[in-house]
Amino acid sequence: MTACGDPQLLDPADYEAAKQMARSTDPAVRRRVAASPETRPELLYFLAADTAAEVREAIATNAGTPRQADLMLATDREVAVRGALAQKVARLLPDLSADQASQIERLTLECLEALARDQATEVRGILSEALKELPGAPHGVINTLARDVELSVCAPVLQFSPILTDEDLADIIMRGPVAGALSAIAGRKQISASVADAIARSDDEAAMTALLANPSAQIREETLDRILDQAPQHEPWHAPLVRRPRLPARAVARLASFVADNLLKVLRERTDLDPATARALAEGVRARVNRGAGGNGGGGPGVARGLVDFGEEELGHPPGDKDKAAERPTDKAARLNKEGKLTEKLLEGALAEGDRAFVLAGLGELAQLPMPIIDRIIGTHAPRAVTSLVWRCGLSMRFARQVQLRIAQIPPKTALMAKEGVLYPMSDDEMRWQLAFFGVEEKV
Repeated sequence: MTACGDPQLLDPADYEAAKQMARSTDPAVRRRVAASPETRPELLYFLAADTAAEVREAIATNAGTPRQADLMLATDREVAVRGALAQKVARLLPDLSADQASQIERLTLECLEALARDQATEVRGILSEALKELPGAPHGVINTLARDVELSVCAPVLQFSPILTDEDLADIIMRGPVAGALSAIAGRKQISASVADAIARSDDEAAMTALLANPSAQIREETLDRILDQAPQHEPWHAPLVRRPRLPARAVARLASFVADNLLKVLRERTDLDPATARALAEGVRARVNRGAGGNGGGGPGVARGLVDFGEEELGHPPGDKDKAAERPTDKAARLNKEGKLTEKLLEGALAEGDRAFVLAGLGELAQLPMPIIDRIIGTHAPRAVTSLVWRCGLSMRFARQVQLRIAQIPPKTALMAKEGVLYPMSDDEMRWQLAFFGVEEKV
């Protein structure tokens, strides 16, 4: 029986009604058919060539759309249609078993390959986000996305995809990827010694900072020695270095010879140092202070204060009440925050005085993030990431610019500026994405 009546009242689950709705002059009616999970494949294929973009987008989203129609939509003129398709196909990919019809698998792969080469960065980025953690994603598609010229496309798969092999990563590093890509690789959950070596041989300071801050990265002792040879000239490496797990005794002693006073205390407070390593640390500090006292460099009043903070008992001297360590920056920030005194004005004063350790501790307290993540974000020298961190703290964009310039040491020409003088130049969603790149979840 042929369906009739007002198209708005017809049910797309009824085949005759769906055919009548698909011929309607009203795009909203046709869209109802396109979005219905009960619409027959032949009608979905017919509507994939609809003149209305909203109808084609509904077809792209519909899980029942035949792959032939998906492949046609992969080259649709509307970015929104191709973006919706990228999300759907990636979402359906885990459900495709190895014994499915080869025709369906081939068309799915062709569709993914076309989307991975899409001219719109937004579409490729959607696909990259959707595929980044799938263990069954096609290797060729992931490799294409990993070598993309846009960081927003390559970064998700470089950091998260289990499909990329060590050989893939080493080749990408060797070919000199887009700025920021090495930092994404350095943030992977598991980094082999060979990949770590490749990153260490690069001249990318931000990537090295991220690598050192990654506790899962396997760094050979000889590689660590090469890093320590350069570390005195790379201050952003210092904090992640002193916090790396399982530091060899020789590395601890070398770090004690050049890191700032507050990081000496971090070394002292490590609970994983064996007696030999603790003695090596104490000797390194003593040698540093002696050099300062003799006027040979590497010491001076600041280091002397660091020695007091370090604790004379570690150097074989009895402790005294007057030599007790000063309050740690993290403890001070926590106390002031609890008292309601950890304000932007207070942090501005610390910034003006050059108290970098307290400013970082204050950011960690306000952002409710551990210091290794704070160090990693600051160490990237990435304007968007650093700005997003200050935004999470609830502080002004004006202060965010100062943190970019004076804490993250970002050049003025590349540091982000406030929009309309006071507003953050990025949307809240973009700043949440920037932080999610470092494993930061939204505040509850």
